[in-house]
Amino acid sequence: MSRQVVELKNVSKKIGSKTIIDDISFNVYSGEVFGFLGPNGAGKTTTIRMIVGLMKLSSGDIIVNGKSVKSDFEGAVSQVGAIVENPEMYKFMSGYKNLIHYSRMYKGISKEKIDEVVKLVGLQGRIHEKVKTYSLGMRQRLGIAQSLLHDPKVLILDEPTNGLDPAGIREIRDYIRRLARERDMAVIVSSHLLSEMEMMCDRIGIIQHGKLKDVQLISDFVGEQSKVYKLEVSNPAQIADSMRQSFPSWEIQLVGQDLLINCTKEDIPSIIKWCVEENISVYGALVAAKTLEDRFLEVTSDKKGEPVHV
Repeated sequence: MSRQVVELKNVSKKIGSKTIIDDISFNVYSGEVFGFLGPNGAGKTTTIRMIVGLMKLSSGDIIVNGKSVKSDFEGAVSQVGAIVENPEMYKFMSGYKNLIHYSRMYKGISKEKIDEVVKLVGLQGRIHEKVKTYSLGMRQRLGIAQSLLHDPKVLILDEPTNGLDPAGIREIRDYIRRLARERDMAVIVSSHLLSEMEMMCDRIGIIQHGKLKDVQLISDFVGEQSKVYKLEVSNPAQIADSMRQSFPSWEIQLVGQDLLINCTKEDIPSIIKWCVEENISVYGALVAAKTLEDRFLEVTSDKKGEPVHV
């Protein structure tokens, strides 16, 4: 059963008279990948810095595995493993020697523990080669191995797929999901790659102007919409107006060569029947599910409806 590992309680950060983070609260649970999204300057990195102890809170508190960042800083931060952008390591040394060097920061990390994290991130075949021969994806995996040496309860990755090719992105995504599942860890991922977040995360939180706009399951977040069906027909531009007259209660839009119809599933047979009677060829009818990017732009639109660029 999942348990709460990270809790942000009414967290705010002010620098001078400017409020950077404004009273945000959310929880992250064991075994889940939590996606943290927001336009540039929204406050993602500031929030992460406060969780890992690189920046003090102005008010509120952050609880990591039952320990408060404010009252038990060392106890809380010891539960966290983190990589901010590209992990730093000694390129002239082997991956294994980098891990040995890093392990000296903690007490009691055995050779068996190092071998365990190497196997976990799939670097057994290359771990004794120099880091300068590694691809960017392999360096990211080595960075994850470094962050796992002290058995943290939460792993925080800031832009973990930044600069990777599609194969590397998929590789890192698979390892992140595997870590959450097999190690029962809470994983927080910050990224601007919306399609990757959709495939990687269980839940997502959106922050804008320092305020938390929404926290939802990915499935609910993407699926939160009125039912819109995409109808592939012959000559869509010519029949759109006629269809609107026949079905005045439905919102019908022409997008490219497709008709998007806001209706119920039960209405689809009537629409297809109408098309057949009007000698219109129907090539397909399916739910036009919104992508994460569509929902993200909806949530982060300004008052005029214009999207805030990310």
